[in-house]
Amino acid sequence: MSLDMSLAETRLQRLTAHEALQRLEHERASRLTQLRAIDEAEAEAEEQVMAAQKGTIQRILTEVEAAVARVQDGSYGTCQGCAKPIPVERLEILPYTRFCVPCQRNAA
Repeated sequence: MSLDMSLAETRLQRLTAHEALQRLEHERASRLTQLRAIDEAEAEAEEQVMAAQKGTIQRILTEVEAAVARVQDGSYGTCQGCAKPIPVERLEILPYTRFCVPCQRNAA
């Protein structure tokens, strides 16, 4: 096993379910705040742009909810493409991600 892999595994172990849920709750709160701001500004903005933004935020909220379910069933942090651990750095940036970077590229 390489040094890089053992460091990644050690860092992954430090992201506890509680920490993951905290990050996901923060993500959820941020997106809900964005949705409220869009709803308030909708009268002033172009309807098409606002609809696209709302759609994106709602998609992310769906991903956040799915990530919460993965935390609860114990599969959080495991790539759904290759079944390897997702690096903790990626989970810190995108706490709701389902894929490691290589698998995300293949899924897109």
